[in-house]
Amino acid sequence: MTAETDVLAGYPPEVPVDPRDVAASVAATGRVLVVLDDDPTGTQSVSDLPVLTRWEPEDFAWAFGTGAAAVYVLTNTRSLDPDEAAARNREAVGNALTAAQEAGVALGFVSRSDSTLRGHYPLEPDVIAETLAERTGEDVDGVVIVPAFPEAGRITVGGVHYTRDGHGGLVPVAETEFAQDATFRYHHSELARYVEEKSAGRFRAADVLVLDLHTVRGGAAGIADALEPAAHSIPVVVDIVTENDLRALALGLAEAERRGKKLLYRVGPPFGRARLGQDERAPLTGADIPAGGAGPGAVGGLVVVGSHVGLTTRQLENLTARHRHATTVELSVEAVLDPDRAEDHLAGTVDTVVAALATGDVILHTSRLLVRAEDPAESLRIARSVSAAVVAVVNRTLKTSPPRFVVAKGGITSSDVAAHGLEIRHAMVRGPMLPGIVSLWEPVDGPARGIPYVVFAGNVGGDESLADVVAKLSSTF
Repeated sequence: MTAETDVLAGYPPEVPVDPRDVAASVAATGRVLVVLDDDPTGTQSVSDLPVLTRWEPEDFAWAFGTGAAAVYVLTNTRSLDPDEAAARNREAVGNALTAAQEAGVALGFVSRSDSTLRGHYPLEPDVIAETLAERTGEDVDGVVIVPAFPEAGRITVGGVHYTRDGHGGLVPVAETEFAQDATFRYHHSELARYVEEKSAGRFRAADVLVLDLHTVRGGAAGIADALEPAAHSIPVVVDIVTENDLRALALGLAEAERRGKKLLYRVGPPFGRARLGQDERAPLTGADIPAGGAGPGAVGGLVVVGSHVGLTTRQLENLTARHRHATTVELSVEAVLDPDRAEDHLAGTVDTVVAALATGDVILHTSRLLVRAEDPAESLRIARSVSAAVVAVVNRTLKTSPPRFVVAKGGITSSDVAAHGLEIRHAMVRGPMLPGIVSLWEPVDGPARGIPYVVFAGNVGGDESLADVVAKLSSTF
């Protein structure tokens, strides 16, 4: 652990940047950003934008018809194996280009992933670049890598990615539990070395372009100058500590693109907000939340917890302790993975949840024992089986007794609950439930139309954050 003040010593102070200046630079391009989000938590930093859980040309046509400057596409590729993830990216990019051509819209592409470096890198930006080259004949010059998420305590300084410890210290991200992920583990916090590791040496650390805080805080022209050598999809890693840094970078990227650079982006959640010139929106209050489409008979809301990181478990414990009127229901992972017990366990769980919703909120969580395998593919299969069980409970509950609201905790969990449990196809992101984190969606079609849906990443917030969000939504807290 290192003190943040020591890490930042010697760098210039941040430079205030008006988001309206960034918004004007975006408007001047006339482009719509297509954000391919590998789980739905990328929406937590933006507001009033369309989100898709399907990506047929007609889905993009709906999104482009809203007039928004960006559309988030929930590909959920972090839950897929590499071949499936590649195919899904290729399909989404191709369909977006088809719809854009019909609508007369110019596009830019963003690959949004985890601020703690988990996900299919470099596969996803590679596939996007290849598809663009095949469809448009244009080659990508640089892939700009910006995992920083200051609100959640993730910053990049000197090319090294850190997570804040809550006491003024910084921990290199490779020394955290996130780097031990069963499917996406890694060993390096220095992003150039991370790139070399994950690309199996295709990109050498010495060849990666690094835009440090001197460059980021030195003005748009300097950022564009630093990007001038970028060619052949070279990775570019960027120092970011504050929102102003993100906005300064956005202006520099716009200038580089104005000069003719073709760039892709591999980023954490707040990049989209800064790149679009959206201001940091204050957290939504109870009065801002849609009344819901579950009908007047709905009493309770449903909180679904699937993530197994330590923070989520602490948040779950805090919620159950504070929300004394809620019914807590455990979905046994052991039973779900047993073919002889799975169906009876699911049916019994649904019956319990439906009965409890008639009187108040329900907290549905998977058992806290994490079942994993040495083989990453087998670990992924287990995770998908458990997620499918969670989805089945939510969907059967929705068809029997629609809840007043739904909160889903965990990246894969919230994606599967949205697309399959609630059958959301199109939604609008309304804004954050907490400062800069935790997204509220308003579904605009399907059986969950109008039911407030909260996407809560597994790795953000403090111990009381989940309870604080539920308190805003619940009538029985």
